[in-house]
Amino acid sequence: MTTLASSRLRQLARSSAAEREAELERCELCSEPIPPEHRHLLDLDTRELMCACRACSLLFDRRAAGGKHYQLVPDRRLRLDDFDLDDAAWADLRIPVEMAFFLRLGREDRMVALYPSPAGPTESLLELDSWEDIERRNPVLETLEPDVEALLVNRARGARQHYLVPIDDPFRLVALIRTSWRGLSGGKEVWEQIEGFFAELSGKAKASNSNEEAAWRT
Repeated sequence: MTTLASSRLRQLARSSAAEREAELERCELCSEPIPPEHRHLLDLDTRELMCACRACSLLFDRRAAGGKHYQLVPDRRLRLDDFDLDDAAWADLRIPVEMAFFLRLGREDRMVALYPSPAGPTESLLELDSWEDIERRNPVLETLEPDVEALLVNRARGARQHYLVPIDDPFRLVALIRTSWRGLSGGKEVWEQIEGFFAELSGKAKASNSNEEAAWRT
């Protein structure tokens, strides 16, 4: 026999479940709840990232599926331990900070360099000749998917890290710096978070030989 107490417990359980579901992120195409780890689509018109559930990710997991509007952000992450970018080549790029990411804009067919700052992502004028030299020295860059993959470079505080990543990774880094930066130097907390970001990325990324990856993708 159902008691008032057990009925109340079921109501509380249903209420708690509904509240948890309401707190979940939702797919921006079909509104289904999605877990914290999920894929993204890039709106090529607005350049905005959209959260996507598994079903919608599978639907757009073909270049033609999104037409000229949406593109699924890949989940390829490579740690490029043999990437050829010395101090002189970096200086030639004339990027004012020691951390940046590079991507190709498909519609404009040009490379752009952006770097994180307390104000958000900032575009740096890219020295084309210098970038073309880096591309010749690193064939893996020929495999970058336009708009949705980036070369992420971290040279801050003596680091020499190079990753090929989905475009949502560097924008997570931008958000981290934008929300946590304090004063002129950023503060201890933000640098600990930056170190944690790259440690997590290193754990997810596959170690890759740049030339072998380029040969495999062609």
